[in-house]
Amino acid sequence: MRAFVFAALAAAATLAVHPATAAPTCQDRTGGAIKCGVPGAMPVGWTASPAAQFERRMHEGPDLSVEAQWSLIGLLVGLFGLIASMPKFDGWGAGDWGREEEDGED
Repeated sequence: MRAFVFAALAAAATLAVHPATAAPTCQDRTGGAIKCGVPGAMPVGWTASPAAQFERRMHEGPDLSVEAQWSLIGLLVGLFGLIASMPKFDGWGAGDWGREEEDGED
């Protein structure tokens, strides 16, 4: 019962707060994100034409190559494999911990 009351109070406190709003973002003439109020920023809500956005995306540079994607996948598989091969350790058993200085001095 105590856990239910705590969970209900936590949910009520989470739902009662007012969400924070972020500052508006502006764009420059080519459609790139820029801080509002600086030279080159367009008014809030303005968006570049589809042609200008397409032109900007063409000059951004290539995405990851296929080789880079495969090497990234291999790195992640290796990392997760290393984590999966770690021995089980929960710390609750007496044999889980090593001998310390004060052990056996009863």
